[in-house]
Amino acid sequence: MAPALMILILSIVASLHYHIRIAIALSDIGVNYGMVGDNLPSPATVVQLYKKYSIGKIRLFDPNPDALNALRGSGIDVTLGIKNQDLPSIASSVDTAKTWFDANVQPYISDINFQYITAGNEVVPGDLAQYVLPAMHNLHTIISNYKYTGLRVSTAVASSTLGTSYPPSSGVFAEAARADMVGIINFLSSTSSPLLVNAYPYFAYASDPINVRLDYAQFTAPGPVVRDGNLSYSNLLDAMLDAFYWAMEKEGVSSVDLVVAESGWPSAGNGNFTTPQLAQTYNQNFVKKFLAKQATPKRPDHYLEGFIFAMFNENKKPPGVEQNFGLFNPDGTPVYPVFS
Repeated sequence: MAPALMILILSIVASLHYHIRIAIALSDIGVNYGMVGDNLPSPATVVQLYKKYSIGKIRLFDPNPDALNALRGSGIDVTLGIKNQDLPSIASSVDTAKTWFDANVQPYISDINFQYITAGNEVVPGDLAQYVLPAMHNLHTIISNYKYTGLRVSTAVASSTLGTSYPPSSGVFAEAARADMVGIINFLSSTSSPLLVNAYPYFAYASDPINVRLDYAQFTAPGPVVRDGNLSYSNLLDAMLDAFYWAMEKEGVSSVDLVVAESGWPSAGNGNFTTPQLAQTYNQNFVKKFLAKQATPKRPDHYLEGFIFAMFNENKKPPGVEQNFGLFNPDGTPVYPVFS
């Protein structure tokens, strides 16, 4: 074989290997699929967009039948949320929880890889939080009875669940949330399930740009910015997550992992704090971190999963930044490239 031809073949093989490797790697990244818009594409089109960009995990905030039907046979891992208003009934008894499960999960279980069911989406302490733990218990009972060993129950909480988070070793649960959180994390520990956390360095930076460095918030700092004992932090997301680990340890729970349920950066809505360039930088670096399987300084050997918020700009959300977290426009074109 001529040397030139051999070089060409090797080059093609190397290129194919690279693109296959990238596609497999991207399958570890998740994106939240919000639907608060009147101009969004059909769920079937959305699922094809996930597949086009090799986004292997999706988080739904409620069991939308059209979305679930579109996900059948897709191979995409699904995290399914329960509407907050449904928590009281699901918490009331195993029978009512089974009714919900049999209507919203059971019909799809053979065609969809459900990864987590989350009891509520960022439930506020003192509001519906009292229903989260009993709802989780009831759903876990049903899943155990069905012997669905790969499906776990959790909940999604906001960073404000912590009363103190800086430095990370000072992390403690807020007094209003503590009683509920102690029960929740003990349940998660007993079922080997993670806690899902919504963590947004953007909001910390936008609220205090004097003291929170932009490069620290965007994963671009050249070295450690915060030192906490023998741990060093070059990005704010790690510090936010480790504050949760510390808070759980102070309640006697050290075996619960974290999943970043939501994180992102708006591309508009707040002047120079929200540009497409800043959003692109944050989300591309978020993807790089999770593809490299980088954990946090406190738990360097614990694998992290991460979901970007969100798939689309949603025009029915409150005006401003809330409408501008999307990676894609409603017509399916990228707002800025992340998965190019």
